[in-house]
Amino acid sequence: MNLHNLKPAVGSTHRERRIGRGQGSGKGGTSTRGHKGAQSRSGYSRKIGFEGGQMPIYRILPKRGFKNINRVSYNAINVSTLQQLAEKKNLEKIDREVLISNGLAKKNDLIVVLAKGELTSKIHVVADKYSAKAKAMIEQCGGTAELVKAPAAE
Repeated sequence: MNLHNLKPAVGSTHRERRIGRGQGSGKGGTSTRGHKGAQSRSGYSRKIGFEGGQMPIYRILPKRGFKNINRVSYNAINVSTLQQLAEKKNLEKIDREVLISNGLAKKNDLIVVLAKGELTSKIHVVADKYSAKAKAMIEQCGGTAELVKAPAAE
């Protein structure tokens, strides 16, 4: 058996119905489209969401809420996570590159440090935002909470 002599099983395929090929074909004249109306004309296309005149679902269902285009989304990292990372990797400074390389943030994420958990290590942290309690916890342990400087607009 080769690719050039493969054929479908007998009876598994049907010949294409030849529409609009004269009265003898049984599908001539109106070519199975019926008489008159938009659907019988060439170039007809039904609107997306049209349900045969029934009220479409997108008009029945209510619209809710909105999407705030000015929303700034931060990736939250807790001080307990910073503590674990500092102990595991023996770090004194944790910044964006460290968080990205350890899979805690993505390249374009804005990072906010939150105060959940305990912090015992002296760590220099660089992030975009801090909660007041998280900043106090970092500074209480002798560390520093530095804000990322926004790039200068040119």
